Parts: sequence; structure tokens; C-alpha cells
Amino acid sequence: MCGFIGIFGPDGVDVAPEIYEGLLAVQHRGQDAAGMITYTDRFNLRKSHGLVSEVFTEEHMVQLRGHVGVGHVRYPTVGENRSEDAQPFHHTFPIGTAMVHNGNVTNFAELHDSMFAKGTRLNSTCDLEVLLYVFQQALAERYQAKGGSLDEEDVFHAVGCVYEKVKGAYSVCAFIADLGMVAFRDPYGIKPICFGEKTDERGRWFACASESVVLDVNGYRRTLDIGPGEAVFISHDRTLTHRKVGPQRHTPCIFEYVYFSRPDSFLDDVSVYKTRRRFGKALGKQWKAGGAPTPDVVIPIPDSSRDAAMAMASELKIRYREGLVKNRYIGRTFIMPNHQSRSTSIRRKLNALPLEFKGKDVLLVDDSIVRGNTSRRIVQMARDAGARRVYFAVTSPPLVAPCPYGVDMASKTEFVADGRTVDEIASFLGVDHLVYLDREAMNIAAAKGNPRLESFCNACFTGEYPTPDVTLERLKAIEDERGARRSNPAVC
Repeated sequence: MCGFIGIFGPDGVDVAPEIYEGLLAVQHRGQDAAGMITYTDRFNLRKSHGLVSEVFTEEHMVQLRGHVGVGHVRYPTVGENRSEDAQPFHHTFPIGTAMVHNGNVTNFAELHDSMFAKGTRLNSTCDLEVLLYVFQQALAERYQAKGGSLDEEDVFHAVGCVYEKVKGAYSVCAFIADLGMVAFRDPYGIKPICFGEKTDERGRWFACASESVVLDVNGYRRTLDIGPGEAVFISHDRTLTHRKVGPQRHTPCIFEYVYFSRPDSFLDDVSVYKTRRRFGKALGKQWKAGGAPTPDVVIPIPDSSRDAAMAMASELKIRYREGLVKNRYIGRTFIMPNHQSRSTSIRRKLNALPLEFKGKDVLLVDDSIVRGNTSRRIVQMARDAGARRVYFAVTSPPLVAPCPYGVDMASKTEFVADGRTVDEIASFLGVDHLVYLDREAMNIAAAKGNPRLESFCNACFTGEYPTPDVTLERLKAIEDERGARRSNPAVC
């Protein structure tokens, strides 16, 4: 899970300030590193570990000149999380290209080994560099065959080569020096990507991003969501071409709506806010239909469950209260790089208001439960604050399978739901009653926002992966790589 933005502005205008604002808007998608690259007559790059506000100083912004550029915030799932693994990446042959992506290349190891066998050495352990290499190689072949020129057909050909050789889930934005900007999405459309335009006194602007909120904060009108197997190319003369390039089987990640994305974003023309409200309403109906006990108050575990908790409280006709106060200067615990940092941050992140807990039967609402350790600590916080009984409702089904598509979820054996019944999970958490949202109800709630969406990636809830390249052997290799990174403090 990463965030990115690409902007192609009018000639003579610097896009770096808008890229910076866009990266701030998707800081929630990655807190390990940030980067930006722009282009004048050369590439201007700045990337490093840290938050956006820490990586870019006024001095850096002055140096990031150019009317085209891309920016990125990183949450590592492949690689060693070293400085050189931060995005963007750029190559200069056959023609300068800079690229960012969100997702995960599932055949990264095979592609890396193949390149190594041919004598190619990478500068990082980030999977984007392999994707960029495949794209660049395809451009190089066309460049040489045509005697030193490239056009939009060559760009679409390179995207098609990526679809053929690179497996997994990815949404990508790249700019090619003196040629234009391209954005594309994997054939399964697992990772989101949207596109927007605006016109002002300086000229016509184009932008693409991993969430629509990035476009909103910079004044762009969202004009399309790039579909699976599709690419958009804006040429140097500002001509826009939108084309289907690869096969299409749309299975967007349902967890984007459950947790990852900001509520003020639209993904595939679906409001994240309204979807979470529908999750909460469905969960309230399920709570009543199952004969669950009636709480005195509904309290969300901030922030991503707040909208669902409000809707659930309304459905149950129960008071909604903010009983857990969040320190907004602490990052999202789900995407922290290891168990120790997640454990030590929860007390810094949340504090209970005893006035809302003391002597009450409290229903806590959260978006998901992964390992269960954080949830168990929050339940204990509620009891310490005086709750008489603590109930727990989750706006998604039990997580039982790792995600190979760009989410650093636990290995299968680390999931609290692995091998446990709901009652056993409730006992582990220390709650008096536990309800998970039914998977079918979750999918129906999400699809209601866009009837054209016929299915979602539910792999983390079912273990059934939409891309055929994900095998038990591949999952084991990904798990081993992530486990090694977590256990080595030098790379976490």
C-alpha cells in the first residue's frame, strides 16, 4: 500500500508544490519514505526516509523545477526499506523515464533472477525497479527498430509488455522525457488509480493519483478511473489517449474501502465514505438478527471505523459516542513496519475517556482484526476505563490469508482468526460478544456504489487469489522475505 501522484502541467510552470500537497493528502498510505522527481532539461530528484514534511525542505522544493513530475509515499512490502528503495525511480536509456507505483510485483524474484543471469544489476531491492526495467526494455527495442524515435504507439506497446511479463497488482504513473506522461493499471484492476484535469489562466493540467482526494486538494476534476488493463497517455502536445491495452477482469481490492483509503476519496466511482456507512448499517442489521446483546453506547476505534460506527449506532438506535481520543501525530499502527513498533505505539495513539465507559455496556466498532494484539489492548483500555461489558463489532470478515498484492499483512499463522472460531477469538480479545460483518453483505455494500463492479478481491478473507500466478510456493517465498525483513532491525 503506497500513495502517488503524477502531474503534467503547462509549460513554464513548476508542478512540485502541487505534488507536495498531493503527497500530504495520501500520507496515510505510506509513512516510511517519500520522494519526488521533476523534469526540466534533466531529472531533479529528492527522496529519503521519513514523512513528506520531513523529506522536503524549502531548499529541496526550489530545486524541484519542471512542468511534469511524479511523487510517492512508501509503505514497504518488497525490499529492505533502504534509502535507495524509496520511489520514484528513473532510468535514462533509451529515453529518460521516471516512474512510481502502488502495489506489488508477485513474480519479482523470478524477474530479478532472470535479469541477474543476463548481467543486469539493479540499484535497489524495490520491485518497481524491475517493472521500470521491463517498460524501458520494451521502449529500447522500439527505439532501435525505428532508428531513434518514439511515439504514443511505442508507449502503449511498452505497457503491453509489462502486462505480459509483470505479474501481481500495480497501478503506475510515469513520465517520459520530451514525450509525455502515461498511467496504467494491472489487468485485474486490484490497485486503484484515478485521473483528472483542470484548466486555469496558465493552461491545461493533467494529473493521476492513487486516490481521488489527491486530485481534490489540488483543484482537479476527476474525469475517469483508469480501468483494469487500461492506459492513459498525454503526449508532449497535450493530446490525451485512453486505451484498453491488456486483458480485463476487474477485481478491485475490497480492503481499500474497509481501511486503506480516506473517506473523502472515490475509487472506481464509489464513495469510500458511503461504502463505510453501508458497512455499518449492514453490521447493525446483522447484530440484531443474530440476537446479540443490546449495548448502552457505540464507540468507534478511530479513525477508519468512525463512519461505519455512526451508521451502526443509527441502525441499532443506540447512542454514538467518541470514547477513544486519538493522538493525530502518531501514524497508522496497521502499516507500521514491525510488531514492536505497533505494540509500543497503541498507548501513545489512543486514550480512553472514562466518562463514556464507566458502568456501561460498550460496543466497540473497528474495521478489521489482524493479529488481535492491538484489539486486545484496546479492549483492556475500555475495561480499565470502567466498562461493565465490552462488545466488539468488525466491519469486515475474519482475515485468514496473507496479501501478496502490496499489503504487509501477517503470515497465515499470525492471523488471530487462523484456526479459531469466533467465540475463541472473542475469548482471546477478552470481549463479551464479537460479530464480524458477513462477507457477502460487505461485497454487496461496496458494489452498491457502482453496479458495474461485479466482484472484488476478497483474497485476505478467503485465500482465493484472483491472479493465477499466486501459488502456495509463491506465498511462502513472499512470507519468508517479509519475515526476514521484520526480524532484521537494520532494515525495518
